[in-house]
Formats: sequence, structure tokens, C-alpha cells
Amino acid sequence: MSETLSPREVFTELLEGITEGRFSELAALYAEDTVVETVFQPVGPRRFEGRAVVEKRFAEIGEHLPVDLQAENVVVRETDDPEVIVAEFDYRVHHRATGRRVVVSNVLILRVRDGLIVQSRDYHDHLALVVVGGGLRGLVETLEGEQPSA
Repeated sequence: MSETLSPREVFTELLEGITEGRFSELAALYAEDTVVETVFQPVGPRRFEGRAVVEKRFAEIGEHLPVDLQAENVVVRETDDPEVIVAEFDYRVHHRATGRRVVVSNVLILRVRDGLIVQSRDYHDHLALVVVGGGLRGLVETLEGEQPSA
């Protein structure tokens, strides 16, 4: 019988999988009823519910990710809740098409139960990623075309 991974170990597996481009493996780190929130996502959904949805999202990212990511300055903080960690880190980003480079700050708040992510609140600097890819004008046009929520 294998030992259950700690929240810190699950985060390490997640970060290594992302930086190594192993997106097809990442959904296995999430519980069936997981909830992932990408709080600063400028357009599109900001909440993903269920492992199947997360798996589809990772497949899309893996298929279309135009950047190379290198994690650095990783700090993982334990909390008074043994299921919850706060991870702070930077991605050194190289956009393959534009050649631009940027450092992007990130914070993840993960709740891990029985070795699986049951909740994740992800705070990434999505705007920096848009800029490095040369997509700022397109983002502004998209945002200007959105109707305000009632």
C-alpha cells in the first residue's frame, strides 16, 4: 500500500508536472469533486469543478501552451489547517513565438485531502502572460466587447 502524499508533496508534483510539460498526468493529483478557481483570469471561466473538467483544461493548456516555464523562488507555507498550504513562486517565462521573457509571480492556496487536491485558489499574473505573448490589444478588445454582469 502506498503512502498518501502530503499537501507539500502534492504541490511539488503539480509544479514539476507543469514545468516539465506533463499536463496529461496532472488531473490525477485532483479529487473527483475538486474545485479550482483562477481568481485573476481576465476572460473565460474562473471556476472549474470536477476532475474531468480539470483534466480537459490541462489538455487544452498542454496542447496550446506557447511558453516555457521555469519555477524559481518557491516557498511553501504550512498553515494551522493540516490540509492547507500556501505556495508562493515565480515562473521565469519564455514565449516561444515572440521570444519575449518575463518573470510572473504566483500564489496557490491548496487544500489536499487523502493526497488529492480538493480545492485550489490560483493567483497568477495572467496580464504579464498576455503581454509577453503580444496579446494585450486582443485582450482589451475582448474585455471591451463583454457585457457587464447583472
